[in-house]
Amino acid sequence: MRTRAAVLCAAAAVLAGSLTPAPAQAAPSAHLSWKKCPTGDYPTLQCASLRVPLDHAHPSGRQITLALSRVPHTAKTSQGPLLVNPGGPGGSGLTLAGFVASALPRSVAAQYDVIGFDPRGVGRSSPALVCAPGHFKTVRPDTVPATAALERANLARAKSFAAACGRKYADVLPYIDTVSAVRDMDSVRRALGAPRISYFGYSYGTYLGAVYAKLYPQRVRRLVLDSVVDPAGVWYEDNLGQEYAFNDRHRALMAWIARYDATYHLGRNPEEVEAEWYAMRAALAKKPADGKVGASELEDTFIPGGYYDGYWPYLAEAFAAYVRDKNTGPLEEAYENFGAVDASGDNGYSVYTAVQCRDANWPGSWNRWRADTWRVYGKAPFMAWNNTWYNAPCAFWPAARRKPVDIANAALPPVLLFQATNDAATPYAGGVTAHRLLARSSLVVEEGGGNHGITLSGNACLDGYLTAYLTDGTVPRGSGVADAVCAKSPDPKPLAAKAASTSSRGSALHGLLGFRR
Repeated sequence: MRTRAAVLCAAAAVLAGSLTPAPAQAAPSAHLSWKKCPTGDYPTLQCASLRVPLDHAHPSGRQITLALSRVPHTAKTSQGPLLVNPGGPGGSGLTLAGFVASALPRSVAAQYDVIGFDPRGVGRSSPALVCAPGHFKTVRPDTVPATAALERANLARAKSFAAACGRKYADVLPYIDTVSAVRDMDSVRRALGAPRISYFGYSYGTYLGAVYAKLYPQRVRRLVLDSVVDPAGVWYEDNLGQEYAFNDRHRALMAWIARYDATYHLGRNPEEVEAEWYAMRAALAKKPADGKVGASELEDTFIPGGYYDGYWPYLAEAFAAYVRDKNTGPLEEAYENFGAVDASGDNGYSVYTAVQCRDANWPGSWNRWRADTWRVYGKAPFMAWNNTWYNAPCAFWPAARRKPVDIANAALPPVLLFQATNDAATPYAGGVTAHRLLARSSLVVEEGGGNHGITLSGNACLDGYLTAYLTDGTVPRGSGVADAVCAKSPDPKPLAAKAASTSSRGSALHGLLGFRR
């Protein structure tokens, strides 16, 4: 989050479709056959699959398959299903069910059937989209189009990806979008035999949950949205906002490295460290590390540091090894751990573009993209062009677009929102906007926090509000913009320090949430 090949005319009717809930009798309730599918970390995990219509306007037409997971309730009385989603779009939620059930207090998790799912197109759901395997193979052209040749090369990649999606999935792309995924969620609810569901979503999952609540307000029991997408910017404006915010987070990493200059020897102030980083970028643009990590791959490696500061010590070690010791090994390892895209990443990116390109009316003129990105780059160079090329297929997408959903809602029970003030992927303003639009919501803020995905990550204050809400619906009520404020989680320490550099639970969560919203 596009070459403009033939627009799929079959999508036109879908775009004009009503956003009112589908009739309950639109599709028969399916029986879910749960089977054990334990992992080492989550031994009680169960799996099932569910057939749903590709086009919910034609429920007897072509069917697709959703992969589901469950940790069943163990208490004598149940509060029903709690659907969980890690965001993306394109993120797999199967393992997240196990994580949430294990990270919540045992007495709370015992009251819910925690349900994970791979949204349509994702992971173990079928069909699973992979538009262009190896799209992120190294070494890619430098993201910053300092020459006309570099701009042409990056544009060719974006157009090629969009065209490949159109060739392979012309019959599917009109139905890979947030509204269709929401219809699927209600099919899951019916298959579970539940009159209402609770929902807990991170990142893009907050928009997914808010749209579900808009279409099916009477089906919502409890709704938790963590790291909230700005519903007013879906999706082009949201991405521009990210670029400024990620630049701030990158500078926060530079300041952290400067604070530990005795460890890293990269500079005693953030400006010195930042100068070293851009010098490293320039050197890698000329000579990629091991022929694999060039300037674009370096950006990919450091972008995850904007999502989660638990990665900072590892990024700093790789940075210092390259600059001080001329050792590329740690940088190559960091790229493999944080930046490289494997087969599941190819799938995730395919769904990401399919959903975001379909969800909203992106600018069709490349001149607009170019002008906007150079404007951002002048103030926030770290991720401006990287993010633009990541979303550029949407300028050429071969399927019609729909309008974003207005999530404003006064028909819900109390809703609980969580937001860090320095979150880069979903900046703070988005949480404030959603709080205003969801009439009975409460906003819990992590003051000074910069991580993306903040509950169940080791902050006892935040988790206390989550636990109270999932236990009996209790929400804080304040008089300001925020209804409750928690202190930020501690910054990490260098790897050499005796103190733990990050919480294991935080690392586990952010491994499941992934990157790019």
